[in-house]
Amino acid sequence: MGPAWFSNSFSLLFLILSLYTILSFSTDQTNMVFKGCANQKFQDPSGAYSQTLDSLYDTLIAQSATSKFYKTTSGQGQTAIFGLFQCRGDLNTADCNDCVKTTPKMADRLCGKTIAARVQLGGCYMRYEVSGFKEVSGTELLYKICGSTQASGAGFGDRLDTALGEIVKGVGNGNGYYAGGYESVYVLGQCEGDLGSNDCVQCVKNAIQNAKSECGYSISAQIYLQDCYISYSYYPNGVPRKSVSSGTKQNTQRTIAMVLGGLVAVGLIMACLLVIKSAVKKKSKSKFYTYNG
Repeated sequence: MGPAWFSNSFSLLFLILSLYTILSFSTDQTNMVFKGCANQKFQDPSGAYSQTLDSLYDTLIAQSATSKFYKTTSGQGQTAIFGLFQCRGDLNTADCNDCVKTTPKMADRLCGKTIAARVQLGGCYMRYEVSGFKEVSGTELLYKICGSTQASGAGFGDRLDTALGEIVKGVGNGNGYYAGGYESVYVLGQCEGDLGSNDCVQCVKNAIQNAKSECGYSISAQIYLQDCYISYSYYPNGVPRKSVSSGTKQNTQRTIAMVLGGLVAVGLIMACLLVIKSAVKKKSKSKFYTYNG
Protein backbone atom coordinates (compact mmCIF):
# COMPACT_ATOMS: atom_id res chain seq x y z
CA MET A 1 0.00 0.00 0.00
CA GLY A 2 2.02 2.89 -1.30
CA PRO A 3 1.45 6.58 -1.98
CA ALA A 4 -1.12 5.89 -4.72
CA TRP A 5 -3.37 4.02 -2.29
CA PHE A 6 -3.04 6.80 0.27
CA SER A 7 -3.81 9.44 -2.35
CA ASN A 8 -6.93 7.65 -3.60
CA SER A 9 -8.18 7.06 -0.04
CA PHE A 10 -7.63 10.70 0.88
CA SER A 11 -9.48 11.83 -2.27
CA LEU A 12 -12.47 9.64 -1.42
CA LEU A 13 -12.51 10.92 2.17
CA PHE A 14 -12.35 14.54 0.95
CA LEU A 15 -15.22 13.89 -1.45
CA ILE A 16 -17.38 12.38 1.28
CA LEU A 17 -16.66 15.26 3.67
CA SER A 18 -17.41 17.80 0.95
CA LEU A 19 -20.75 16.21 0.16
CA TYR A 20 -21.55 15.98 3.88
CA THR A 21 -20.96 19.72 4.12
CA ILE A 22 -23.04 20.41 1.02
CA LEU A 23 -25.97 18.49 2.51
CA SER A 24 -25.75 20.43 5.76
CA PHE A 25 -26.29 23.64 3.77
CA SER A 26 -28.84 22.31 1.30
CA THR A 27 -32.41 23.51 1.05
CA ASP A 28 -35.08 21.02 2.02
CA GLN A 29 -37.09 19.81 -0.94
CA THR A 30 -40.38 20.95 0.60
CA ASN A 31 -39.23 24.49 1.42
CA MET A 32 -41.02 27.11 -0.64
CA VAL A 33 -38.96 29.03 -3.19
CA PHE A 34 -41.80 31.20 -4.51
CA LYS A 35 -45.50 31.25 -5.20
CA GLY A 36 -47.48 32.66 -8.11
CA CYS A 37 -51.11 33.59 -7.44
CA ALA A 38 -53.60 34.79 -10.04
CA ASN A 39 -55.09 38.18 -9.28
CA GLN A 40 -58.64 36.83 -9.66
CA LYS A 41 -60.55 34.55 -7.29
CA PHE A 42 -63.03 31.79 -8.14
CA GLN A 43 -66.67 32.84 -8.53
CA ASP A 44 -67.94 29.58 -7.08
CA PRO A 45 -71.35 29.79 -5.35
CA SER A 46 -72.16 26.16 -6.18
CA GLY A 47 -68.77 24.79 -5.09
CA ALA A 48 -68.15 23.20 -8.50
CA TYR A 49 -64.71 24.75 -8.96
CA SER A 50 -63.60 23.70 -5.49
CA GLN A 51 -64.69 20.12 -6.08
CA THR A 52 -62.90 20.03 -9.42
CA LEU A 53 -59.74 21.47 -7.90
CA ASP A 54 -59.77 18.94 -5.07
CA SER A 55 -60.16 16.15 -7.65
CA LEU A 56 -57.21 17.55 -9.60
CA TYR A 57 -55.07 17.63 -6.47
CA ASP A 58 -55.93 14.01 -5.67
CA THR A 59 -54.94 12.92 -9.18
CA LEU A 60 -51.63 14.78 -9.14
CA ILE A 61 -50.67 13.40 -5.74
CA ALA A 62 -51.54 9.85 -6.81
CA GLN A 63 -49.50 10.14 -10.00
CA SER A 64 -46.48 11.52 -8.15
CA ALA A 65 -46.05 8.13 -6.48
CA THR A 66 -44.94 6.66 -9.82
CA SER A 67 -43.89 9.60 -11.99
CA LYS A 68 -41.80 12.77 -11.75
CA PHE A 69 -43.99 14.69 -14.21
CA TYR A 70 -47.69 14.54 -14.98
CA LYS A 71 -50.32 16.86 -16.39
CA THR A 72 -54.07 16.45 -16.72
CA THR A 73 -57.40 18.25 -16.81
CA SER A 74 -60.17 17.69 -14.29
CA GLY A 75 -63.80 18.58 -14.89
CA GLN A 76 -65.52 19.66 -18.08
CA GLY A 77 -66.65 22.81 -19.80
CA GLN A 78 -66.39 26.07 -17.89
CA THR A 79 -65.39 24.35 -14.65
CA ALA A 80 -62.48 22.40 -16.20
CA ILE A 81 -59.11 22.97 -14.49
CA PHE A 82 -55.75 22.08 -16.02
CA GLY A 83 -52.89 21.15 -13.72
CA LEU A 84 -49.45 19.57 -13.56
CA PHE A 85 -46.55 18.80 -11.27
CA GLN A 86 -42.86 18.20 -11.85
CA CYS A 87 -40.17 16.96 -9.48
CA ARG A 88 -36.47 17.73 -9.63
CA GLY A 89 -34.65 15.22 -11.79
CA ASP A 90 -32.58 13.64 -9.02
CA LEU A 91 -35.47 12.89 -6.64
CA ASN A 92 -36.69 9.33 -6.22
CA THR A 93 -40.42 8.67 -6.47
CA ALA A 94 -40.94 8.54 -2.69
CA ASP A 95 -39.36 11.97 -2.21
CA CYS A 96 -41.23 13.27 -5.24
CA ASN A 97 -44.51 12.10 -3.77
CA ASP A 98 -43.72 13.68 -0.40
CA CYS A 99 -42.92 16.96 -2.13
CA VAL A 100 -46.05 17.06 -4.29
CA LYS A 101 -48.26 16.16 -1.31
CA THR A 102 -47.37 19.45 0.35
CA THR A 103 -48.30 21.70 -2.58
CA PRO A 104 -52.15 21.71 -2.45
CA LYS A 105 -52.37 22.96 1.14
CA MET A 106 -49.65 25.51 0.46
CA ALA A 107 -51.48 26.76 -2.63
CA ASP A 108 -54.74 27.10 -0.67
CA ARG A 109 -53.03 28.82 2.25
CA LEU A 110 -50.86 31.17 0.19
CA CYS A 111 -53.17 31.96 -2.72
CA GLY A 112 -56.66 31.09 -1.57
CA LYS A 113 -59.16 30.05 -4.22
CA THR A 114 -57.57 31.84 -7.15
CA ILE A 115 -58.29 30.82 -10.75
CA ALA A 116 -54.62 29.93 -11.28
CA ALA A 117 -51.65 29.28 -9.02
CA ARG A 118 -48.11 27.97 -8.99
CA VAL A 119 -46.17 26.76 -5.94
CA GLN A 120 -42.44 26.23 -6.44
CA LEU A 121 -40.65 24.21 -3.77
CA GLY A 122 -37.03 23.14 -3.56
CA GLY A 123 -37.77 19.70 -4.98
CA CYS A 124 -40.92 20.13 -7.06
CA TYR A 125 -43.58 22.51 -8.31
CA MET A 126 -47.30 22.34 -8.98
CA ARG A 127 -49.45 24.67 -11.02
CA TYR A 128 -53.05 24.84 -12.15
CA GLU A 129 -55.29 27.17 -14.13
CA VAL A 130 -59.00 27.25 -14.99
CA SER A 131 -60.24 26.76 -18.51
CA GLY A 132 -59.80 29.92 -20.58
CA PHE A 133 -57.10 31.44 -18.38
CA LYS A 134 -54.56 33.39 -20.42
CA GLU A 135 -51.40 31.32 -20.70
CA VAL A 136 -48.06 32.67 -19.51
CA SER A 137 -45.29 32.59 -22.12
CA GLY A 138 -42.96 29.63 -21.64
CA THR A 139 -39.92 31.92 -21.55
CA GLU A 140 -41.38 34.58 -19.24
CA LEU A 141 -39.23 35.32 -16.20
CA LEU A 142 -41.29 34.38 -13.14
CA TYR A 143 -38.80 34.75 -10.34
CA LYS A 144 -35.11 35.27 -9.67
CA ILE A 145 -32.80 34.80 -6.71
CA CYS A 146 -29.43 36.54 -7.05
CA GLY A 147 -26.67 35.97 -4.54
CA SER A 148 -25.74 39.07 -2.56
CA THR A 149 -21.99 38.45 -2.98
CA GLN A 150 -20.30 39.59 -6.18
CA ALA A 151 -17.42 37.62 -7.69
CA SER A 152 -14.00 39.24 -7.55
CA GLY A 153 -10.84 38.45 -9.45
CA ALA A 154 -10.28 37.40 -13.02
CA GLY A 155 -11.71 34.32 -14.65
CA PHE A 156 -15.17 34.10 -13.08
CA GLY A 157 -17.00 35.13 -16.24
CA ASP A 158 -15.25 32.52 -18.36
CA ARG A 159 -15.82 29.78 -15.79
CA LEU A 160 -19.48 30.70 -15.50
CA ASP A 161 -19.99 30.79 -19.27
CA THR A 162 -18.46 27.33 -19.63
CA ALA A 163 -20.49 25.87 -16.76
CA LEU A 164 -23.76 27.35 -18.02
CA GLY A 165 -22.95 26.05 -21.48
CA GLU A 166 -22.85 22.57 -20.00
CA ILE A 167 -26.50 22.95 -18.98
CA VAL A 168 -27.44 23.71 -22.58
CA LYS A 169 -25.63 20.60 -23.80
CA GLY A 170 -26.95 18.48 -20.95
CA VAL A 171 -30.66 19.27 -21.36
CA GLY A 172 -30.33 18.93 -25.14
CA ASN A 173 -29.62 15.22 -24.93
CA GLY A 174 -33.32 14.46 -24.51
CA ASN A 175 -33.53 14.20 -20.71
CA GLY A 176 -34.42 17.83 -20.07
CA TYR A 177 -32.35 17.78 -16.88
CA TYR A 178 -28.70 18.40 -16.07
CA ALA A 179 -26.55 18.81 -12.96
CA GLY A 180 -22.78 19.20 -13.04
CA GLY A 181 -19.86 21.48 -12.41
CA TYR A 182 -16.84 23.18 -13.93
CA GLU A 183 -13.93 24.66 -11.97
CA SER A 184 -15.83 25.39 -8.74
CA VAL A 185 -19.03 26.48 -10.54
CA TYR A 186 -21.89 24.06 -9.84
CA VAL A 187 -24.91 24.22 -12.13
CA LEU A 188 -28.36 22.69 -12.49
CA GLY A 189 -31.05 23.04 -15.12
CA GLN A 190 -34.42 21.45 -15.86
CA CYS A 191 -37.22 21.88 -18.38
CA GLU A 192 -40.88 21.05 -18.02
CA GLY A 193 -41.40 17.36 -18.65
CA ASP A 194 -43.11 17.44 -22.05
CA LEU A 195 -41.03 20.24 -23.57
CA GLY A 196 -39.31 19.19 -26.79
CA SER A 197 -35.51 19.10 -26.94
CA ASN A 198 -35.15 22.19 -29.14
CA ASP A 199 -37.65 24.19 -27.09
CA CYS A 200 -35.92 23.08 -23.90
CA VAL A 201 -32.53 24.25 -25.16
CA GLN A 202 -34.00 27.60 -26.19
CA CYS A 203 -35.70 28.03 -22.83
CA VAL A 204 -32.46 27.33 -20.98
CA LYS A 205 -30.59 29.78 -23.20
CA ASN A 206 -33.16 32.44 -22.32
CA ALA A 207 -32.76 31.61 -18.64
CA ILE A 208 -28.98 32.00 -18.96
CA GLN A 209 -29.41 35.39 -20.57
CA ASN A 210 -31.71 36.40 -17.72
CA ALA A 211 -29.13 35.22 -15.19
CA LYS A 212 -26.47 37.39 -16.79
CA SER A 213 -28.65 40.47 -17.17
CA GLU A 214 -30.47 40.21 -13.84
CA CYS A 215 -27.74 38.89 -11.54
CA GLY A 216 -24.54 40.12 -13.20
CA TYR A 217 -21.48 38.84 -11.34
CA SER A 218 -23.35 37.34 -8.37
CA ILE A 219 -21.62 34.16 -7.25
CA SER A 220 -24.99 32.38 -7.15
CA ALA A 221 -28.33 32.62 -8.88
CA GLN A 222 -31.61 30.86 -9.53
CA ILE A 223 -33.69 31.84 -12.54
CA TYR A 224 -37.24 30.52 -13.00
CA LEU A 225 -39.04 30.80 -16.31
CA GLN A 226 -42.46 29.28 -16.96
CA ASP A 227 -41.07 26.22 -18.79
CA CYS A 228 -37.59 25.83 -17.27
CA TYR A 229 -35.22 26.94 -14.56
CA ILE A 230 -31.47 27.08 -13.94
CA SER A 231 -29.22 27.68 -10.97
CA TYR A 232 -25.51 28.08 -10.33
CA SER A 233 -23.19 28.48 -7.34
CA TYR A 234 -19.52 29.47 -7.39
CA TYR A 235 -17.11 28.54 -4.60
CA PRO A 236 -13.75 30.22 -5.25
CA ASN A 237 -12.41 29.15 -1.84
CA GLY A 238 -14.03 25.73 -1.69
CA VAL A 239 -17.37 24.63 -0.25
CA PRO A 240 -18.13 26.34 3.14
CA ARG A 241 -17.77 24.01 6.10
CA LYS A 242 -20.02 25.66 8.69
CA SER A 243 -23.42 24.02 8.98
CA VAL A 244 -26.33 26.45 8.77
CA SER A 245 -29.27 24.08 8.95
CA SER A 246 -30.58 21.32 11.18
CA GLY A 247 -32.51 18.15 10.62
CA THR A 248 -30.31 16.97 7.75
CA LYS A 249 -28.56 14.08 9.48
CA GLN A 250 -30.69 11.40 7.87
CA ASN A 251 -30.37 12.90 4.40
CA THR A 252 -26.63 13.32 4.90
CA GLN A 253 -26.18 9.67 5.83
CA ARG A 254 -28.18 8.63 2.80
CA THR A 255 -26.12 10.87 0.53
CA ILE A 256 -22.84 9.49 1.86
CA ALA A 257 -24.16 6.02 1.08
CA MET A 258 -24.89 7.22 -2.45
CA VAL A 259 -21.36 8.52 -2.76
CA LEU A 260 -19.99 5.16 -1.74
CA GLY A 261 -22.22 3.69 -4.43
CA GLY A 262 -20.82 6.06 -7.01
CA LEU A 263 -23.60 8.68 -7.32
CA VAL A 264 -21.36 11.71 -7.04
CA ALA A 265 -23.79 13.91 -8.98
CA VAL A 266 -25.95 14.35 -5.88
CA GLY A 267 -23.28 16.57 -4.41
CA LEU A 268 -23.36 18.85 -7.41
CA ILE A 269 -27.13 19.13 -7.20
CA MET A 270 -27.08 20.02 -3.54
CA ALA A 271 -24.34 22.58 -4.10
CA CYS A 272 -26.56 24.42 -6.56
CA LEU A 273 -29.32 24.68 -3.95
CA LEU A 274 -27.10 26.70 -1.59
CA VAL A 275 -28.04 29.89 -3.39
CA ILE A 276 -31.20 30.32 -1.33
CA LYS A 277 -29.16 30.74 1.86
CA SER A 278 -27.66 34.12 0.89
CA ALA A 279 -29.71 35.70 -1.84
CA VAL A 280 -31.53 38.77 -3.04
CA LYS A 281 -35.07 37.82 -4.03
CA LYS A 282 -37.36 39.42 -6.54
CA LYS A 283 -41.08 40.02 -6.32
CA SER A 284 -42.69 40.36 -9.72
CA LYS A 285 -46.19 41.16 -10.87
CA SER A 286 -47.85 40.73 -14.24
CA LYS A 287 -51.33 41.53 -15.44
CA PHE A 288 -52.62 38.13 -14.36
CA TYR A 289 -50.18 36.84 -11.68
CA THR A 290 -48.28 38.07 -8.64
CA TYR A 291 -45.08 36.13 -7.84
CA ASN A 292 -43.21 36.37 -4.56
CA GLY A 293 -41.25 34.30 -2.07
